[in-house]
Amino acid sequence: MSKFEGTAQYYAAYRPGIPEEAVPLLTGMVRGIASPTLLDLGSGTGQVPLALHEVFAEIDVVEADAGMIAEAEAALASLPDLAVRFHHVRAEDFAPPTPTWKADLVTICRAFHWMDQEKVLSLLDECTAPGGAVVVMGDGSLWTARSVWTDALRALIQDYLGAERRAGQNSTYAVHDRPHAEVLGESAFARVEEHRIDVRRQWSPEAVLGYLASTSFAARPLFGDRWAEFEAQALELLREHAQGDGLIEPAVFTVLIGRR
Repeated sequence: MSKFEGTAQYYAAYRPGIPEEAVPLLTGMVRGIASPTLLDLGSGTGQVPLALHEVFAEIDVVEADAGMIAEAEAALASLPDLAVRFHHVRAEDFAPPTPTWKADLVTICRAFHWMDQEKVLSLLDECTAPGGAVVVMGDGSLWTARSVWTDALRALIQDYLGAERRAGQNSTYAVHDRPHAEVLGESAFARVEEHRIDVRRQWSPEAVLGYLASTSFAARPLFGDRWAEFEAQALELLREHAQGDGLIEPAVFTVLIGRR
């Protein structure tokens, strides 16, 4: 069973996309390439292809969760003059659509921590164009965020689900103990540059509840018949912490670019 079983509709509606400042950074990497190809691994509901599609001729979307890839197909179906292929597989099991296929840019957004990282990077060495790059990016989650209101919310989740961070219905989260930049640096894509983008997100209490329903650590099914009880307590907590401009989440969106 997927760690994100039943979360796709909330993921599509409530997950923040990539920051606007990241778009020119990423699209500029294929400037001058005729008909470039994007490979997006762990694509979720297709947020990265939606943000970057205008400069690509072909996009390959890779996502293991059936609900997520269905949302991605719906979101990307109407994009004009673009060949989009959907691969309902884990990143580790991706197979290029043709023997000569190469990606000019590979993106992995908020998903690298779920992957067998060395295996994925070895696979990408075989199917990324000679001048291509692998981008690992993300900014944590409301579980890892540190502020008064996110700390209080995390404590409430733990009251219901236990101290350990959940990772779907039947497991807890296994923390990767090595920085992503270090893992990239030991791969074929060892020339690594880092870009940090400061983000200030504004949430309503209701949007936070929608976001939680999109996660592996606080999805509705994890609470069983106690979701309504949790929802009421969480909304009360969040409304108490909300200021005039809502609930503010300061974050840093990190973009790691690995090249050969």
